[in-house]
Amino acid sequence: MNKRSFAPFLFVGPHLILFLVFILLPTIYGIYASFTRWNLINDPVWVGFENYRTILFDQDSSFHFQFFNGLKNTLIFVALSVPPLIIIPLLVAVALEHKKVKFKGFMQAIIYIPGMISISAAALIWSLIFNKQLGITGNVFGSEVSWAANQPYAWIIIIVISVWGAVGGNMIIYRASINGVPSDLYEAAEMDGAGPVRRFFSITLPSIRFPLIFTFVMTTAGAFNVFGQPLMMTDGGPQQTTHVLMMYIRQLAFGSGESVAGMASAMAVLLGLVILVISALQYYVMNRNAN
Repeated sequence: MNKRSFAPFLFVGPHLILFLVFILLPTIYGIYASFTRWNLINDPVWVGFENYRTILFDQDSSFHFQFFNGLKNTLIFVALSVPPLIIIPLLVAVALEHKKVKFKGFMQAIIYIPGMISISAAALIWSLIFNKQLGITGNVFGSEVSWAANQPYAWIIIIVISVWGAVGGNMIIYRASINGVPSDLYEAAEMDGAGPVRRFFSITLPSIRFPLIFTFVMTTAGAFNVFGQPLMMTDGGPQQTTHVLMMYIRQLAFGSGESVAGMASAMAVLLGLVILVISALQYYVMNRNAN
């Protein structure tokens, strides 16, 4: 093998090593652990499908309740967060591309900044905003609502912090895609009398359908892994109505008391399968419609 043919491996190799050590091997071991009884201290004991049977079919088990309650709450978060995380960045990107808008780069940077703030810091900021004694909602608008302690307000604050932190990333993808659309298409459509709405649906959306599919699938998959927002904002309350599946998985594996890492691994594998199936269905449906 000469130096030229070996050179690509020097660039790809570090990534492959990191992928192997931090993603592939932990994933394989996690799948193995899901078939065991394991407390993170003693050696795993093989139990076959017992963990899965308990989670899916044993209605008297707390693990059954935790999985399905967590999955239900996770699905609620996905249903509430994904549409605004797709629509709002798209509208912002289109607005920034308007010829009358100035300082586009500066405005894009301002919108992207929340995505660089950690979940814990963002949760602290928004907890103060929604605090009925100290925050804007109480002092300015006179709200008496205890946001984190009542529904649907608990979901509202979780969705607000999630959308606030993630709009910038999708917006940049959409802006890059819109910039790639030939300007003469818009000019020709404008000369033919097409208004902004018509140009958006006839030119912009068809031109960015593949980035739209990508962001839709990736945003949905990411939403299923929600953890920090409900943990920091509501701690799963009120009455476990915002206790998402990732919180149960962490609690079983690393919470107080004896670890049930094997059961937590089984829940994680089931969640991964749900994400895989839904992502495949999304890609299939949207790609078929796009074609």
